Amino acid sequence: MYQKWLAEYKSKLVSAEEAAKLVEPGDWVEYAFGVNCSYDFDKALAQRKDELYDVKIKCDIGAYQHFTAEADPSGEIFTWNSWHVAAHDKNFIGKNLYYIPMKFHENPMMTRKDIIPNNVTVVMCTPMDRNGYFNFGASAATTWAAMENTDYVVIEVNEKMPRCLGGNQECVHVTQVDYIIEGSNPDLLVLGAAPPSETDQKIASYIIEKMYDGNCVQLGIGGIPNAVGTMVANSDLKDLGVHTEMYVDAYLEMTKAGKITGAKKNLDKYKQVYSFAMGSKELYDFLDNNPGCASYSVDYTNNPWVVAQLDNFVSINACIEIDLFGQVCAESVGTRHISGTGGQLDFVEGAYKSKGGQSFICLPSTITSKDGQVNSRIRPILSPGAIVTDPRTATHMIVTEYGIANMKGKSTWQRAEALIEIAHPEFRDELIKEAEKMNIWRKINKKA
Repeated sequence: MYQKWLAEYKSKLVSAEEAAKLVEPGDWVEYAFGVNCSYDFDKALAQRKDELYDVKIKCDIGAYQHFTAEADPSGEIFTWNSWHVAAHDKNFIGKNLYYIPMKFHENPMMTRKDIIPNNVTVVMCTPMDRNGYFNFGASAATTWAAMENTDYVVIEVNEKMPRCLGGNQECVHVTQVDYIIEGSNPDLLVLGAAPPSETDQKIASYIIEKMYDGNCVQLGIGGIPNAVGTMVANSDLKDLGVHTEMYVDAYLEMTKAGKITGAKKNLDKYKQVYSFAMGSKELYDFLDNNPGCASYSVDYTNNPWVVAQLDNFVSINACIEIDLFGQVCAESVGTRHISGTGGQLDFVEGAYKSKGGQSFICLPSTITSKDGQVNSRIRPILSPGAIVTDPRTATHMIVTEYGIANMKGKSTWQRAEALIEIAHPEFRDELIKEAEKMNIWRKINKKA
């Protein structure tokens, strides 16, 4: 059979320049998620700048150089539309790249149900195996939905992509694609893990106190999740499970320390489940052909109904600011876009509904601006224009270096009191005065 698949492979093999000719003025083009984003196709498409206009490109965390965006700073010819702003996307947001609001678990549904069909979808994959399959490698998040909703599927082969074994929708057969590019094999995006600060470690310590054997863990990105991973690795915790959207180096550290077995999981027992991976080369090497890890589409990993079925779930994510009502902003500074909703709300809601589940949203109590001014990140109201990532009805545990505030079942004055108690001491009196003006402070409240 391999010879049959190889013959089909060769019949579909084209150069990046030939594949880029599929795109016509007015088309929608989608690049797959994260490290599966196009490199060679996008580079070739940028060379057609003078032949095209109004080409719309969709992507989610485009991990590689955005050649088309660089070629057209005005966005008249190539306009990028991102499901989540990170990596190279940040160079273009507010210029020729725009954000598409979403809850991550709904991305495949929106793609199949509400989105204008793509004309071309490009996916960076592993080389074809002997059975005729290309593996999506470090991300199976949304790829199949995009491929189902397109005129042409183009595969861009990268020999450096890890082969990530899956639970569902982690590969595509040569008979299911239209064209194949043998790419230039760019290095995968590597995320360096900055050492956690003293504040990060303090916040992480409060979370560790709430964890116990058999917890199923979801970690976001950043210093606090890294600190939690390090502390877990050095703790007495055991039999932890993994069910997450993003697989990061903290999981690798916990695995090497023998803390992760998945033995207590209700679903996918003994498997570390994830939707995409970003981190060190060691992380990608660890995932390569690892039967202990399972790559799933994001409508499974992030579905709050699925998460809720996993007992003792612990979700740990970060945010930018929170107001005294318990509304969380994790994606903008005022109107300045930073990232996106991603899967945070998915896990906030799913973790709380889990039997024994806990959702933690973490932030240092203050932030220092470029001019040296220190400001509270717990605010009376969110900054004007700030996006509400988690509504007050969804938030559970809020954590700073001063402790944990549980929002569930609290009235407005109780929420204000709990949040002021974990604010930086220098800002507590000011926050009390603002709470009084907002009629969410009772005279009998204890002074924070």
